[in-house]
Amino acid sequence: MDRYARWNALLELLAENGRVSVEDASERLAVSQATIRRDFDQLAQQQMITRTRGGAVANGVSYDLPLRYKSAKHSAEKQRIGEAAAGLVTPGTVVGLNGGTTVTEVARALAVRPDLNAGGEGSQLTVVTNALNIANELLVRSRMKIVVAGGVVRPQSFEVVGPLGGALLKEVTLDIVLLGVDALDVELGAASHHEGEAAMNSLMVARAKRVVVIADSSKLGGHAFARICPITKIETLVTDSGAPPATVAAFREAGVHVITA
Repeated sequence: MDRYARWNALLELLAENGRVSVEDASERLAVSQATIRRDFDQLAQQQMITRTRGGAVANGVSYDLPLRYKSAKHSAEKQRIGEAAAGLVTPGTVVGLNGGTTVTEVARALAVRPDLNAGGEGSQLTVVTNALNIANELLVRSRMKIVVAGGVVRPQSFEVVGPLGGALLKEVTLDIVLLGVDALDVELGAASHHEGEAAMNSLMVARAKRVVVIADSSKLGGHAFARICPITKIETLVTDSGAPPATVAAFREAGVHVITA
């Protein structure tokens, strides 16, 4: 287990239990106590946790972990979801993408599709994104037209937020938006931990003909701070096969087409 995977696991333990000791964390993650102490110290320096004698306590209920620390979590599921979601895109269309690890997998799957990179008249894909890492993934690996919204960059997610980017999004029309979310619930809709990202994502939803939410099963039935859109705005959900059947049935009953990858 690399450092970022350990940090993610430690933060999940803290979110579940409120506090965790060095000894308990060492046993759970099968690493030395010295390693756990260093991890706790580094997480405390980044103000993600509060260090205590012999352990650590959580700073909050949920964590908006920097994107580079999330890549190892549910990676196989996210890759399958990315490929399935990319399959919904047709040549010559305008696609909206926000940020996040699952959407990164969508971008990678789009970049290697020959029919989207043929360069023929009318077949070029246009991608509108507010995430710098998504733009980079596509720019270096494809021949697509990339449009990036301006604004202030959040280092946690590489997403651009604020009125500058919002002004651009209000002037474009998207054929489809493939939207990564922090939580999706039948009653509460789609949501993000950060209000600025939620506002940008909400604008993408408003400008899109089709709204596809991309979320692994750990995001389903959860809630986050800022709402992006109600469930009625979502046409399709792409998730993994680990989603509970009852949860999938509830989304379908709400009128959402569910694809499991």
